[in-house]
Amino acid sequence: MNLKTLITHSVQYNNWVVNKYIDWLSTKSDDQLNQEVVSSFPTILSTLHHIWQTQQYWWAYIAENGDFDFAAISAAVTKEEIFSGIKNNSQKLMEYVETLSEEDLAKNVKIESQWFQCDFSKYEYIQHVIVHGTYHRGQIVTMGRNVRITDAPMTDYNFWNVYKNSEATSEA
Repeated sequence: MNLKTLITHSVQYNNWVVNKYIDWLSTKSDDQLNQEVVSSFPTILSTLHHIWQTQQYWWAYIAENGDFDFAAISAAVTKEEIFSGIKNNSQKLMEYVETLSEEDLAKNVKIESQWFQCDFSKYEYIQHVIVHGTYHRGQIVTMGRNVRITDAPMTDYNFWNVYKNSEATSEA
C-alpha cells in the first residue's frame, strides 16, 4: 500500500468516525453534553469544540490557505454549529486529500507559530489531525459514561475497514 492510499483511507475513516460520533451525540440531551466532568475539557461539548478548533487550525496549514480565524471559531457557538463545523471540516479534509498526489502529501510545510516551529510533510500533519481527534473522542466516551451515556458506537479502524469492503462488495 502506498502513502496516498494509506492517508486517503485514514481521512475516509476519520470522516466516517466523525459522522458516527456526531450522529450519536446529536441524540443526547443538552444537560448531558454540558455536564461538567473532570477531563482535559470540562464538558463533552467543550471537548467537541476543541476538536473542531484544532481541525480548523491544522486545515489552514494543510491546505496552505491561512484560513484560520481563532477569534471567530472561539466565540460562543451553538451545539449545532459545533456539530456542523466538525462534520464539514472532516468532509473538506477528506475531499482535499483525495485530490492530492503522493508528491503533494510528501511536501513539507513550514509552520512558525507562537507555540512552536516545525517543518513536516502534509501527511504528517494530516495524521496528527486524525490522531488528535481519536484521542479526544476516547475521552468523550469516558466522559459520557460519567453522565450516563453508555451507548457509544463501534468505531475501530478494522470495523470501518470491514464495513467499507462489505459495502464495495455489495455494490458490485
